[in-house]
Amino acid sequence: MLDAGVHFGHLARKWNPKMAPYIFDQKNGIHIIDLHKSIVKIDEAANVLRQLARSGRKILFVATKKQAKDIVAEKAAAVNMPYVTERWPGGMLTNFPTIRKAVKKMNTIDKMMEDGTFDTLAKRERLQITRQRAKLEKNLGSIKDLSRLPSALFVVDVQKEMNAVKEANRLNIPVIAMVDTCCDPTPIDYVIPANDDAAKSIAYIMDAVCGAIKEGLEERKLEKEKESPEQNEAAASGKKLRSRKGAKAAEEVKAETAPAEETPAEAQAAETAAPEVAAPAETAETAPAAEEQKAE
Repeated sequence: MLDAGVHFGHLARKWNPKMAPYIFDQKNGIHIIDLHKSIVKIDEAANVLRQLARSGRKILFVATKKQAKDIVAEKAAAVNMPYVTERWPGGMLTNFPTIRKAVKKMNTIDKMMEDGTFDTLAKRERLQITRQRAKLEKNLGSIKDLSRLPSALFVVDVQKEMNAVKEANRLNIPVIAMVDTCCDPTPIDYVIPANDDAAKSIAYIMDAVCGAIKEGLEERKLEKEKESPEQNEAAASGKKLRSRKGAKAAEEVKAETAPAEETPAEAQAAETAAPEVAAPAETAETAPAAEEQKAE
């Protein structure tokens, strides 16, 4: 952290008194950040991001300053998270449906190019659409996969990205940010006191943060792999399908109307009883014939 220059703050005359708990000392008119507190805060933020990634949520990275742009874009793309490194589009969170319309427009232009309808347009129209597509790609290309509001915001340089922080606060979206000694930490939910001007410092914090997100994504993948064999076993064990109500009723009616089947024991009893019942009938028929013989 010392090599990366995370401990360097701003000039003492430009400091924000609310950052006093995170300042260790002052040297040559520059504040020195307490790295012990920085480590604790980095771990706290990393745990939050790990949990969010594990539950399948999206974290939006915001960094439009020159020295942070490329670093944030590279690290965020590596963990498949959306990011904003160009101008922050006003109302991106508070007016999210309108931003989604612009993204859909970009997707429509892409479909036109694939279908071949783009080639049927006039040259002037094609030129206009191509320019429009390039502009949309520059500003919104990195968030085209963001179908709903992000679950958290990671900000580099709170002063420069104040609009993004205000929108997140209005929508109660938690904000994790690198906060320098000249910034106000009040609107930030998870403060990481660090130097937000040096490229090495930004890269160090981004490595720690993206490492935690990567762990969360791997844990989620393992959980899904464990769940899929269990589901297959449950399906193989043969879960009984629910019978239709009409079919069930028909079966009940059939059972009521059909004659009851005799058991083997009942059948034997009926056979033995039959001759006994028939015997008296035979004697009744032969009795008058015997009387007639006697009379003769």
